[in-house]
Amino acid sequence: MFIQTEQTPNPATLKFLPGVAVAPDGTADFAAASMAARSPLALALFDIEGVSGVFLGSDFITVTKSPDRDWYLLKPEILGAIMDHFTQGRPVLVASEDAAAEAGEDSEIVAQIKELLDTRVRPAVAMDGGDIVFRRYEEGVVYLHMQGACSGCPSSTATLKMGIENMLKHYIPEISGVRPVV
Repeated sequence: MFIQTEQTPNPATLKFLPGVAVAPDGTADFAAASMAARSPLALALFDIEGVSGVFLGSDFITVTKSPDRDWYLLKPEILGAIMDHFTQGRPVLVASEDAAAEAGEDSEIVAQIKELLDTRVRPAVAMDGGDIVFRRYEEGVVYLHMQGACSGCPSSTATLKMGIENMLKHYIPEISGVRPVV
C-alpha cells in the first residue's frame, strides 16, 4: 500500500491519501481521542503521541499535530498506523446509535445554501484536507463549522469572509453574513 501525503494551508495539519475509500458516506471529525470511540482508525492515530486531531474525508485522512511535535517524527508513525489499519481490513467507522437523521424539511434558502456549499465549496476545501459543514441559518446569517485542516487554519477566516460569504451573498441576496461555529 502506498500512502501519499500533501501539505495543507494549516502547518499543523497533514493530509494522508491511502488510495482507498476512507469515509465515503460522509465525513467524521475528531478533536480528541475521547470523541473517537466510533472510529478504530482515529483511535489508532490518537495513540500516537503528538496527534491532536483526526478528520476522515471520503478518500483522505487529515491529521493535526500538537505544537510541540515535529512532522518528521510523527509522519512515519502515522503512515504505519494507517497502513496497518487498512491492510488488516478493519473498519474505519462503526455504526453509532446516536446517528439519527435530522427531522423536517429545509426552507428554500437553506436548500440553496446547502446546494452551493456541496457543489462549489466543499470540493475545494476537501482538496486542502478539510470540510465545511452547514449548521444553521438565522436572520440572514449562515453558521458554518470548519473541520479537518480548516479548523484552526490561519487562512480560514479569510476563506469564510472573502470566499464563501461573497459567493453566498451573490447567489442568495437574503444572506447578510457568514459566521464560524465551533
